[in-house]
Amino acid sequence: MGKIKKIGVLTSGGDAPGMNAAIRGVTRTALYYGMGVVGIRYGYHGMIHKDFVGMKANSVSNILARGGTILKTARSKEFMEAEGRRLAYENLKAAEIDAVVVIGGDGSLTGARVFCDEYYDIPFVGIPGTIDNDIYGTDYTIGYDTALNTVVEAVDKIRDTAGSHNRLFFIEVMGRDAGFIALSSGIACGAEAILIPEAHGQISNLKAYLQKDFKRNKSSNIIIVAEGDESGGAFAIAENVKHDFKDFDVRVSVLGHIQRGGTPSAHDRVTAGKLGFAAVEALMDDQKSVMVGYHNNEIDQVPFRKVIKLKKKVDPDQLQMVEILSI
Repeated sequence: MGKIKKIGVLTSGGDAPGMNAAIRGVTRTALYYGMGVVGIRYGYHGMIHKDFVGMKANSVSNILARGGTILKTARSKEFMEAEGRRLAYENLKAAEIDAVVVIGGDGSLTGARVFCDEYYDIPFVGIPGTIDNDIYGTDYTIGYDTALNTVVEAVDKIRDTAGSHNRLFFIEVMGRDAGFIALSSGIACGAEAILIPEAHGQISNLKAYLQKDFKRNKSSNIIIVAEGDESGGAFAIAENVKHDFKDFDVRVSVLGHIQRGGTPSAHDRVTAGKLGFAAVEALMDDQKSVMVGYHNNEIDQVPFRKVIKLKKKVDPDQLQMVEILSI
């Protein structure tokens, strides 16, 4: 691989608090080492449609506290096709972009891996950016900590009204395929039960708990439900419970996209800055088709093929802990 003179940086897929800190880390590290930086707006869509913008040090001033992404983001069906990736490659070559840093989740990293397999002369390095924290090879993804704190703050407020009215609240949080937000927020909030996609048969256990303990011990109950739970989400589960427990005062709250927004936490800002710095250094070290992540509080490099092939797992012992602590 020849010397890298210009780096492209993009954000792709769902936005996550802290992405701007990662953009800043990539941009200023590359500039420090004498490289040019091009921001690719709207992710892979912008790569295909030449939506490029030159980046200077002041381009990333005063963005650490901003949620979302200054480079915008999008999902690109065109990039899933070989013709779309060919156009993207030609545009990168025409703009003299020698390497690309991709900030996003599993879909974004999958796209980067496919591109690298087809066009190996432009190296890609990934940074895990998703509130779901479901990327293999890293303990934390950018945005997870902020989203977790957003959920905890909201659930704490809901518990105030639940306790005042002796209500049973089902609170749905994001996590279509992974229950990390639900599990951690449930533990932090003292939820009586947590339903996640990774666990099966939870609805029967929930009903057994409600039958035994709800009226006897609790002035309120909080049930955290990941949106991808096999029982169909918070509304479906609430209807199921109301059918069997007609005397319960049941309510549902779906937190939705509030979990993606807001000022990034200090943890997300620090994590994002370090990973942005590490991504540029990885490219300078002739690395390609890898993701930089955090493992045991150290920066690690994980090949895209492992990131995509392997699934990050929740700790089943934590579910048992929730059951024990809810007595």
